[in-house]
Amino acid sequence: MHRLIGRVSRLMAVAGGLVLCFLILLTCVSVIGRTLNTFLHGWIETIAPEFSAWALGLGIGPINGDFEVVEAGVAFAIFAFMPLCQYSSSHAFVDIFTSKLSGRANRILGMIIEIVFAVVLVLIAVQLFDGMMSKRRFGETTFLLQFPVWWSYAASLFAAVIAALVGVYMAILRIRESVSGQDLRAEGSGIRS
Repeated sequence: MHRLIGRVSRLMAVAGGLVLCFLILLTCVSVIGRTLNTFLHGWIETIAPEFSAWALGLGIGPINGDFEVVEAGVAFAIFAFMPLCQYSSSHAFVDIFTSKLSGRANRILGMIIEIVFAVVLVLIAVQLFDGMMSKRRFGETTFLLQFPVWWSYAASLFAAVIAALVGVYMAILRIRESVSGQDLRAEGSGIRS
């Protein structure tokens, strides 16, 4: 089970990374188009009006609705990275005080933190579901591209549900670790925290 959770977590992180790469490319192309559009409307139009009109006729400019796609994609990417972060215990933490605690105290503290993370991730998934259903019910669309807003919620919800499942799994694993006194996360996963 641990390996399956690890594979799913890595797959989600790859999906989030691919979406993020696409968004970076989209943003770069849009910024370049916006800059060229400004030049074509500016001093190039005064020097070479025919060329400027021709280039502008090709549609050189920013990508229409780029910020709407970026907004939806970044939300998905954030939730897509959470399962791997949860699985590998890679959240940022400060161990100034915990480094002086015993192994048992650290396991109990880790268990409490993992349970809180699981509860929060489940609550986020539930709220995303409620938000998605609300957006779908009212038929809300984005301003420029006019695609249904609930699509973005659905993509984020998919990733958030996986993050919540991984969070619950890790909370159960931490509870078992606290009871047994063993590090069960490292068995066959190659990941230690």
